[in-house]
Amino acid sequence: MAVLDEAKALRDYVTGLRRDLHRHPELGWQETRTQGIICQQLGAMGIPYEKVCGTGVIATLRGAQDGPAVGLRADMDALPITEQGTDSGYCSETPGVMHACGHDCHVAMLLGAARILKAHENELRGTVTLIFQPAEEVIEGAHAMCGLPQLAGLSRIFAAHVWIDLPTGAFSIEEGPRMASADNIELRVAGKSAHGASPHKGTDAIVAACGVVGALQTVVSRLNDPLEPVVVTIGTIEGGASSNIIADEVRMTGTVRSFSPAVRDRTERLLEQVAGTAAQAYGAGCKFTYRRCTPATINEPAATAVARRAAVGLFGEGALSHLEKTTGGEDFAWFLERIPGCYVFVGARNEQTGKCWPHHHGCFDIDEEALTGGTALLAQLGIDAGKDME
Repeated sequence: MAVLDEAKALRDYVTGLRRDLHRHPELGWQETRTQGIICQQLGAMGIPYEKVCGTGVIATLRGAQDGPAVGLRADMDALPITEQGTDSGYCSETPGVMHACGHDCHVAMLLGAARILKAHENELRGTVTLIFQPAEEVIEGAHAMCGLPQLAGLSRIFAAHVWIDLPTGAFSIEEGPRMASADNIELRVAGKSAHGASPHKGTDAIVAACGVVGALQTVVSRLNDPLEPVVVTIGTIEGGASSNIIADEVRMTGTVRSFSPAVRDRTERLLEQVAGTAAQAYGAGCKFTYRRCTPATINEPAATAVARRAAVGLFGEGALSHLEKTTGGEDFAWFLERIPGCYVFVGARNEQTGKCWPHHHGCFDIDEEALTGGTALLAQLGIDAGKDME
């Protein structure tokens, strides 16, 4: 219980950091102020650090005993959202930018955990690497950082995300897929322009595009195993110049989500085939582009067991809660493709205080009691993970 007591003693420190970061949010790859605060705090703790990937930071604590290297990651960036909860006393002072997903909490929790780990440095076996990662919301930061030589020796990696669908005090720590791969598609359906009064003289790209949109859903409903979920969404469609002109081109974009690498590969291939065949049936052509953005977030069993034991030791068995996997994407998956690890959901919902708005909403906020639990768990993982790997 010592670590939890230490986290409780740091409540004001962690909450103050979180509120300061919340007042001054920064978008992906622009987190210069946030980086400065992180470096200032780490320097004051006597923890060596280095700036990486522009606005990222990596710091390392080296234990007195030999052992494996463990990574703890926090993302840093905010979202292009205007905050609506203006009565909190710490709302965003940057117009049009807001910490609407909790990354301010993650930075504050990891800095709190860093203070605890520094106090326990002589007890550590191996090293603990603190990873402050930029640009998660644009799903670029982890991809840029995961190949850094400073992380090459990590044996395990952990991250914690405050989660508004779980009540404060609850933790979801479960093995297997937790978040989906998130990919983008772009389609250009090419037809032939003609007068709207003589459609037979052209090839209507709008009609063909409508056929393509409908056909793409058969990949989900008829070509995919229903026990392996996949989502295909067309989010934008644009084409045509006038009400009396047959459109010669329609541009569409969308997203594809799945939990299985094999399903992801197969879906990419099938979508291109179906889109091309559907457009051809209308006499049109289709240029299909599939852009892979982030893999599925899949928790490795052994690392998940370490995290579950740490949570139970701190909070008791009753703190563990089941949370169904989500089709939202998370770029921590890039780390998990290279390093066995676990992504933890930290409950932050409090209906009584109105802290229940969804992530990425202008009214999003958390029950700040969740910060203590998240801080304690990250610190405990840094202490325990090396021991559990022996």
